[in-house]
Order: sequence, then structure tokens, then C-alpha cells
Amino acid sequence: MKEDTEIVSKGRDIEDDMRIVNAPVFHASTVLLPNAKALKSHDLKYNYGRRGSPASFAFKKSLAELEGGYDAVLTPSGLAAISTAILTFVKAGDHILVTDSCYAPTRRFCEVMLKRLGIETTFYDPTIGAAIDRFFRDNTRLVFCESPGSQTFEVQDMPAISKAAHAKGILVIADNTWASPYFHKPLTLGADISLQSITKYVGGHSDLLMGSITAPKKHWDALFHTHSILGSSVGPDDVYLAQRGLRTLAVRMRQHQENALKVAQWLENRPEVKRVLYPALPSHPQHDLWKRDFAGASGTFGVVLTTPPSDAVESMLDGYIHFGIGYSFGGYESLAITVDPSTSRSATSWDSSKTGLRYHIGLEDPDDLIADLEAGFARLKENTP
Repeated sequence: MKEDTEIVSKGRDIEDDMRIVNAPVFHASTVLLPNAKALKSHDLKYNYGRRGSPASFAFKKSLAELEGGYDAVLTPSGLAAISTAILTFVKAGDHILVTDSCYAPTRRFCEVMLKRLGIETTFYDPTIGAAIDRFFRDNTRLVFCESPGSQTFEVQDMPAISKAAHAKGILVIADNTWASPYFHKPLTLGADISLQSITKYVGGHSDLLMGSITAPKKHWDALFHTHSILGSSVGPDDVYLAQRGLRTLAVRMRQHQENALKVAQWLENRPEVKRVLYPALPSHPQHDLWKRDFAGASGTFGVVLTTPPSDAVESMLDGYIHFGIGYSFGGYESLAITVDPSTSRSATSWDSSKTGLRYHIGLEDPDDLIADLEAGFARLKENTP
């Protein structure tokens, strides 16, 4: 089967050969067991609501096959997926490496929670590639990648990092939220674990919170047991929304890419714009890496204006018609926020004298979005002293 067909078809063959296109919602906490002997069994697929339902098992199966893994677990958010994946493979006294361009809550988890547990984190330049081995220690347990990086969109050399890490017996975890499994498959490039925020592109409708972690068979038992011990579970209605979103992932991702590329190219030619941070553009420093390792680009990118942060920039954003001001991305609607990556960097630097923006290009007509941006630049000029 081609991948577009798999996205539509996988995970629909649930128990009892049910002929329902969408797996039903199972509202359940208690599961009645067949007999008293079953109370001692560890082989029952369904024994309590937290373990999952036919719908959640079908959805996990679809994700795992799409990512090229053995199985997947679901978490209440993308951040919960990040913390669960890391905690699976570390203990007190260990050391980990995390990309300096990571999602800000990932940094906070490492600097606060892991530090409290006696686990040390070193942040590294996301463009370091194979030279990451200079940071390896005897107690280094894993490398955490996010490609492209949050807010600044650096593309990491996943095969080179994985090869260097595996030579020392170190695991690689990849946050694959930006591209989704449709455009990027870290497990095929050497990563040991692939995670994502289902909230974003797989959900696709800005109406749920969820994360997922996919693992190959050799790491499955460790992940499954940690996930179970932490008590993570997701609501049945969110599972229904997530599997619904998955079915249209392919067509949405292609449209996000088409729209974003048109808008990003337009922005590159604006005098108000210093840089557009979008891996699909030839001007991006790691464009060749992106072409090698990705099948496409999502609708999310960064922009650096030629002007410093000011009330005029806020006026530009406040007047948008089609761009909402809000965190997250991956939904059908366009969004815009200001960003200052310098507040969450330690291994690399970022010039905060110019305004940083992050745009998510949704499924609106790109000509309408461009008109909205153009009107915004007019407000910027009008309100700049």
C-alpha cells in the first residue's frame, strides 16, 4: 500500500470484525473480567480503562506503522510524551544531551525536574552533527533531538548524530512534531525513539491535547513499563478526535506545505523582513539536509523582522484578520506569535535586537493570508516613529 492509503486504512480492523468506518468511542474505567482466575493474568489486553480500549489500540497501531516502529503509547500532551520518553532511559547520576533549539518546556523539564532527580543536562548546538561526540561522557545515556528546532528551525543531521551516539551505546530520541510522521521518519534515520505532539498536525483541528511515543521492539518493554508506572492515559473522546485527524493528515500536510511555501517566498521579498526561517526555502542554511531527510515541510516557520520589538509590531499583529494570536500550531487555522529565542538558549546565541515571529500557515487561501500580512506591514510602517 502507498502511504496515503495506509493513513486512511490502518487501524480500522478492530475486534469482532466490526464494519464501522471509525472506531467507536469507549467510555470505560472498569473492565469486567471473565472469571476470578483472570485477576492474576498479565496477558489480558483489556483489564482496566487506563490500559486502553479497542479505539486507542487501533490508533496506536496506525501511528506505529506510519512511523516504522513496533508499537506506540499515548500521553495526555506532547510535553508528557517528552518527559515519559526521557524518564524511560535515565536514572540518578546519568547525563543527557539536549538540542539548544528544543521546545522551551523540554528545557524546563530538564533544568528543573531532571536536575531534582540527579540527572545532568548539557545543551548542544543543533547544527553540530557528528561532532556531538565531543560532549559524550561515560555516563551519557541519550541525545535528545528536535528537528527542525522550535522557533529557530535548525535542521539536525540525524544520521550523523545517531551514528556517533550508537558507537558509544547512547540512545537517540527525536521530537518529530514539526514535520509529522508523514513528512519525516526519524526511526529510519537512526533515532531509537520518535515522539510527537498529536495536538499539532495529526489532530489537525485545534481541539485536543495528546502526545505519542513510538519505539522499535527492542525498546518497547522499557517504554511500556515506564508509561504504565507514570499512570498516563488519554480520554476516549480525544482518541476519537485524533484518529479522525489522522485520516486526513496526508492531504492537510500537502496543503499546509503548498500554502506555507507561497507565503514564505512572498515574505522573503519584503523589505520589512530580514530572514525567513523555513527549511523548504533554498536560503535556509540546512536546506540540503532537509531535502535529504524530509519528504516535505509543514506550515510552520519563523520570520525575523528588520525592526526591534515595539508597540508597532503589536499593532501589526493585533490587526490581522486571518492570523489568530495564539500558541500551538498544526490546526487548520493560521496563527502568529512573537518569539525571543534568546530567553531559552545556553549553547548558542540569538540576536534579540530584531523582532522574531512564528507563523503557522493554515488552510486558508494563501492570497488572503498574503493580503492580511501586507496590511499588517502597512500598520507597522504607519506606527513606527
